[in-house]
Amino acid sequence: MALLHSEFHFTGQQSVYHGKVRDVYRLSGGLLVMVASDRISAFDVVLPQGIPHKGQVLNQMAEHFLKATEDLVPNWRLASPDPVVSVGLAAEPFKVEMVVRGYLSGHAWRTYASGGRVLCGVSLPEGLKESDRLKTPIITPTTKEALGAHDQDISRDEILAQGIVSEEHYAQLEAFTYALYERGHQMALERGLLLVDTKYEFGLLPDGRIVLIDEIHTPDSSRYFYADGFQERQSRGEDQIQLSKEFVRQFLISNGFQGQEGQSIPELTDEWALDVSKRYIHLYELLTGKTFEPASTRDAEGRIVANVENYLNSVQV
Repeated sequence: MALLHSEFHFTGQQSVYHGKVRDVYRLSGGLLVMVASDRISAFDVVLPQGIPHKGQVLNQMAEHFLKATEDLVPNWRLASPDPVVSVGLAAEPFKVEMVVRGYLSGHAWRTYASGGRVLCGVSLPEGLKESDRLKTPIITPTTKEALGAHDQDISRDEILAQGIVSEEHYAQLEAFTYALYERGHQMALERGLLLVDTKYEFGLLPDGRIVLIDEIHTPDSSRYFYADGFQERQSRGEDQIQLSKEFVRQFLISNGFQGQEGQSIPELTDEWALDVSKRYIHLYELLTGKTFEPASTRDAEGRIVANVENYLNSVQV
């Protein structure tokens, strides 16, 4: 049974925010409790069908990569007391998402194929094909909009001109983004995959430190191709074999839905949800080298509360 919504009341709780996928609880003492639900979104729309074990996959994959990159970039995470929960430091989010692309795919390719040669202020050369590797990775930021609104492409110059992020902070966000992508791409390559593109979110702690927040390198925020045979497929003009949420987007597109006004979400069956779940689990195991052990869905709410409260009690001074 999928966990679609949470409404907990943890010790010291001050507020709760229900995002597209995660429910974020702010506690006293500058702590956040982030519960990864089994909701899935596409085109900035939360779909009505939950994906079994998706929250656990996302939480544990994020834990894996946050640990693996904390030597490069400080992050918000302190602990994961439950398979679907992370607890960490509350930071004020920057109002941009740092999207980094090493290959021409997804939204970038759709823009390019329609004739666009400038994406978020970055010029792209003529003659590229879908999925081509870019000469160097590029950053194509988006705005961070409220739930239900579409994030918008934005350039570095526009971000600075509008005062969304200061020039000093933005320079640090760029440096962090390139470093994280390089590490993520290398880690993926070691597992036989290519990290095609991904996004990072950052926040500012009360002491002025910038930290990586949310999650990284999961199928919700990243696109992966199989490395084996990549160049041969490109040479033959064949589609790349990928593991990401793009197959969900393509399913929706083929059924006439891209989140636009007047469009209806197609029927999403239980069989479809199970297929998506299997893909998420496969990617987790492929990327981390770990065997996925699904947590019991029996009284998941009770388990989450008990685990979080036990952790909070253990860190009380």
